[in-house]
Amino acid sequence: MSSLKIDITKVYGFIPESSIFASESNVKEQLKKLYNKSGEGNDFVGWLDLPSKFPAELITDIENTAEKLRKNIDILVVVGIGGSYLGAKAIVDALSNNFVWMQQQKGNPQIVFAGQNIGEDYITELLEVLDHKNYGIAVISKSGTTTEPALAFRILKTHLEKKVGKETARERIIAITDESKGALRKMADLEGYKTFIISDDIGGRFSVLTPVGLLPIAVAGFNIREFIAGAVAMEKSTSPEIPFLKNPAAIYAATRDALYRKGKKVEILANFNNKLTYFSEWWKQLYGESEGKDGKGIFPASVNFTADLHSMGQYIQDGERHIFETVISVENPDSKLTIPADKDDFDQLNYIAGKNIDSVNKMAELGTMLAHVDGGVPNIRIVIDKISENSLGQMVYFFEIACGISGYMLGVNPFNQPGVEAYKKNMFALLEKPGFEEETKKIKARI
Repeated sequence: MSSLKIDITKVYGFIPESSIFASESNVKEQLKKLYNKSGEGNDFVGWLDLPSKFPAELITDIENTAEKLRKNIDILVVVGIGGSYLGAKAIVDALSNNFVWMQQQKGNPQIVFAGQNIGEDYITELLEVLDHKNYGIAVISKSGTTTEPALAFRILKTHLEKKVGKETARERIIAITDESKGALRKMADLEGYKTFIISDDIGGRFSVLTPVGLLPIAVAGFNIREFIAGAVAMEKSTSPEIPFLKNPAAIYAATRDALYRKGKKVEILANFNNKLTYFSEWWKQLYGESEGKDGKGIFPASVNFTADLHSMGQYIQDGERHIFETVISVENPDSKLTIPADKDDFDQLNYIAGKNIDSVNKMAELGTMLAHVDGGVPNIRIVIDKISENSLGQMVYFFEIACGISGYMLGVNPFNQPGVEAYKKNMFALLEKPGFEEETKKIKARI
């Protein structure tokens, strides 16, 4: 079973314990909807039992492809947007040394990203780096026509082919795309790229446990088998057979729902380890894109403590009381660094000399939680033993299954994203894309 734990005792001063446990039958009903595929968006729940059914031969194929790339490149450029990049970046950043050149000294290619924005300076500066490096490309898109990654891939493909020749470039480009349709599938088949499939029943924000996330994680030198094993453990710990009180995802979903109905409209995901910064970014997409529709939804925000206690801390402590916090707490960091004594004690830190730095961080965490609770901010605590492939796999699946339950409790389809298309239509009209002539006329009349 999983080692992840959830503590909701610091919400009881704001909502009665009974209001959470009154949701037990509702939570069970929504969880069954997911497994029965009877709820809205049921054609996008392929991630639900993916960890336990992940094909062994596919894991081996991903590992072999990653090893082949690792022997020939210094950098892997992952081209994608939204879930096609956030999941991989979240896990790679969490497991990597804070200083990227140390990763490369260990023989691991650096993982960088493109296609997640249209900033000209970003792609220009990336090309300047790639001019002097051996690199490969993993391009991720079901359609191959999403503007941001398609634009980046066109530029990078041209650059790589010019740099190493078309034949060598072909060996360094991996396409992760639809099995049979779409522009990227057509190109990959024509060019002879190695490909992996994005299943039709898994949306981008739920795709980190597919080749979308697993290939970059493996290329970075991390153990994808342990990552999947963590997800398997959480899949077992959150299945419909698990009693409500022992199911951490059920408790999390019920608590969020109870707080939302009491007017807590913003959830702040807080961590006290900067390695989890991009995990928070992945979480924000997962919940924002899944719940924010039909005029409903908890707004997902994030902070990195203790740094943001010196910026956002004031608002969290004393601002409008429409927020609650979910804190990711890491029990056992890998490193142990002791604070030295100083005979002059100018900085007045001798009172903590001899202590481990993490023990100070833990007291900051506890002190912050107590202060925020006293200031009117309910607090949920998610505890993992350490930052590892296994624990991250647990957290990914935990938040995914809780998100599915939460969306159904809210009364929305947690697996679509109709609002995302609005900006695209306007952008295409402004760029005068063929087929958008009428929209072009309408939008030009507005500006």
